[in-house]
Amino acid sequence: MKVKEIAEKTESYAAEITKRLSLELVEAEYVKEGSGKFLRVYIDKEGGVGINDCEMVSRELEAILDKDDYIDEAYTLEVSSPGLDRILKKDFEYVKYKGRQVIIRLYKAVDGVKEFQGELIGLNDGVITIKTEDGEAAFKHEDAAVCRLAVIL
Repeated sequence: MKVKEIAEKTESYAAEITKRLSLELVEAEYVKEGSGKFLRVYIDKEGGVGINDCEMVSRELEAILDKDDYIDEAYTLEVSSPGLDRILKKDFEYVKYKGRQVIIRLYKAVDGVKEFQGELIGLNDGVITIKTEDGEAAFKHEDAAVCRLAVIL
C-alpha cells in the first residue's frame, strides 16, 4: 500500500473515532524520518486537546490498525495536537482561523521577501489573502511553502 493510501485509510478510521468522541480530526500522515516510519494523527477541539484525548484516540485507533493490519512495515503511531503554531493545510482551516495572525513562507521571494505576517482574511479560488501593516497581500496557495498560525506572546 502506498504512503498516501495509508494516510487516507488511517484518516477515515480516525475520523469515525474523533467524531464519536466530539473531537476534530485535523490530519493523518504517514512519513519516514531517519530510519523510522511514523503514522501521525493530529486532533483538536475547542480549548485544545489534552493527553487523555490523545490517549483515547490512540488506543481505539491502535486496535483497528492491529485488526486491519494494512501497514506492512514497522511504524510508530503518534496522536497529538497540531500545536499553537499549527500549519493550515485544509480549506476549512482558512475559514476557522479567519481573523487570526498567520505567517506565510513562500517558495520564492517577492521583492526580496519570503516571509509575510498578517491577519488571515481567507483562502478563495486558490489565493491566500492577509491584511498586513501595509494593506492587503495575496499569494497563490501553490506558491506558499507553509501558512501557519502565528504565536503572539
